Amino acid sequence: MSTTILTQPVASSQQTPHSLRERSFPFALVTLLTAFALLVHGYHPYAEDGGLYAAGIEHLLDPALFPHSAAFVEAHLRFSVFAPVTAALVRILHLSLPAVLLLLHLSSIWSTLFALWLLAARCYATRTARAGAVTLMAAWLTVPVAGTSLILMDPYVTARSISLPCTLFALVAVIDLMRARTPAHRIRAAILCASMLLLAAITHPLMAAYAFGDVLTLAILLSASKSTRSWAITCLCSSAVVLAAALSALAPPETAAYLQVAITRYYWFLSRWQWYELIGLAAPLAIVATTILSRRPPTLRLDDAGRASNRKALAAMAVITGTTAILVALTFAHENAPTHLIARLQPLRIFQIVYIVMILVLGATLGERLLRRHLWRWLTLFSIFGGVLFYVQRSTYPSSAHIEWPSATPSNRWEQAFLWISHNTPKDALFALDANYISLPGEDAQSFRAIAQRSALPDYSKDGGEASITPSLTAAWSIGQTAQTALSTENDAARLDALHPLHVNWIVLQTRATTSFNCPYQNPLVKVCRLP
Repeated sequence: MSTTILTQPVASSQQTPHSLRERSFPFALVTLLTAFALLVHGYHPYAEDGGLYAAGIEHLLDPALFPHSAAFVEAHLRFSVFAPVTAALVRILHLSLPAVLLLLHLSSIWSTLFALWLLAARCYATRTARAGAVTLMAAWLTVPVAGTSLILMDPYVTARSISLPCTLFALVAVIDLMRARTPAHRIRAAILCASMLLLAAITHPLMAAYAFGDVLTLAILLSASKSTRSWAITCLCSSAVVLAAALSALAPPETAAYLQVAITRYYWFLSRWQWYELIGLAAPLAIVATTILSRRPPTLRLDDAGRASNRKALAAMAVITGTTAILVALTFAHENAPTHLIARLQPLRIFQIVYIVMILVLGATLGERLLRRHLWRWLTLFSIFGGVLFYVQRSTYPSSAHIEWPSATPSNRWEQAFLWISHNTPKDALFALDANYISLPGEDAQSFRAIAQRSALPDYSKDGGEASITPSLTAAWSIGQTAQTALSTENDAARLDALHPLHVNWIVLQTRATTSFNCPYQNPLVKVCRLP
C-alpha cells in the first residue's frame, strides 16, 4: 500500500484558510526543497560569474585590493546595488563575505521556490499540482537555458539570484492586480508589483527590463476585453521590434578590435548555436503552447476556471515574449549586423522565464496526474531528476568540493594555489595566468581574482565577457589575453618579453611548464613563480 505524502486535493473554496497546517505547508515544503536544491546542485561561490561579483564586493570592502586592471573588477558595480548592499551586509552583520554569500544564495533559492509556489497557486487549485511545480523547479534549478549561456539559477550568488525571484513575485502581483475585486486589493498588488520590478531594476537592470516586458504582456493577456488583448499585444510586440531597430540604427560605430571581442561570444548569435541548443528554444515554447490549446472542462468551478484562465495567460505570455525575442535576435543580433548593440542586450535571456513557465506546467501536470498522493512515486521520480542534475554538476566541477562551505579548506589544487597567493604576496602584485586558465584541467572555472584577491591581466573568457558588454575595455582585454596566450608552453625569454612591459611581477603556471624562475609554491597542477 502506498504512503500518503500530501493531503487529498481539494478546491480552494473547500480549504480552511486559517488552518495552521494549510498555512505552514508551503513554508515547510520550500525550506525542505531549498536544502534538497543545495545538496543536488552544490555551491561554488567563486566560480564563473560568482567570482566576478565576489571580486567587486571584495574591492568595496578593501579598496586597496586590485590596484591594476581595476576596470574589470568594477565593471559589475556600475549599474547594480548588489555589490554595495552585499558589502554593507558584511559590515552590518559582522560576518565574513563567504558566510554572507552563502546566506544570500540560500535566501535566493528559498525566495524563488516560494514565489513559484505562489504563482502555481494562482494557476492550479490542488496542492499536488503546486508541490509538483515547486519540486521540479528545485530539481532542475541548474538546467541550462538553451544556448544563452544562462542557467535557471547559478550554484553561486549573483545579481541574477535576486532579479529572478523579484520577477516571479511581480508576475504573482500582476495576476492579483488584474483579478482584484476591491480597490484595496488592487492597490496592494500594484505596490508589490512595482516594488519587485524596482528591486530587480536596481539589482540587474537588463533582466529587470525583460521582467517588465513579461509583466506588461501578462497584464494585457489578463484583460477582460478580447479586443484590447489583441490590439495591445500586437502593439507591444511591434514596439519591441521597432525599439530594437531604433537602438541598432542609433548605436555608435564599432571598432575592428571590438568586433574581435564580440565574435568570441558565440551565444549571442543563433547562427552559431548547436542543433540541440536550438531545440532548447523550440521545445519549451511547444510544451507551454499545449496549455494554451487545452480545453477547459465545462463543469469547472468558477474559482478553478479563474485559475485555468491565469495559467493560459501565463503560458501565452511565455510564447509571445519568447517568439518576439527570437524574431528580434534573428533580425538584429547576428554576426554581420552593422552594430552589435542588440546582441549585447541578449534578448534571448527572456527565455529564463519561459523555462520557468515550462517547469511550472510540467511539474504541476506530473503532480496532479501521475504522482498524486503516492510517496514512493515522488521519491522515485525526483531522485532520478535530482540524480541527473547532481551528476551534471559533479561533471562540471569535478575537482572542487560539491558544496564549498565558508572557511573550508578547498580540495581544488588551483584554489589552493590562489589561497597561498592571497596569504603570501603583496596586495599590489600583478599576476599573469594562461589566457584560458579557467578552462584548464582541474581548474573548474574558479576565479583567480576573487580567491587570490590580487590583480591579474584580463583573461580570455570572463574578462572577455566584460569587454564584450563594455567596449571601452576592448584594448586592455586584447593586450592582456595576447600577452598570456600559451603562457605555460612558452620559454622564459618569451614570457619576459610579453609581461615585463605590462609590469607583471608574478605568474601562475601549470606544473609541467618549464621555467628557471623562482617558484615558492607548487602543487601537482600549479606553480606560482616570481618574475626577475
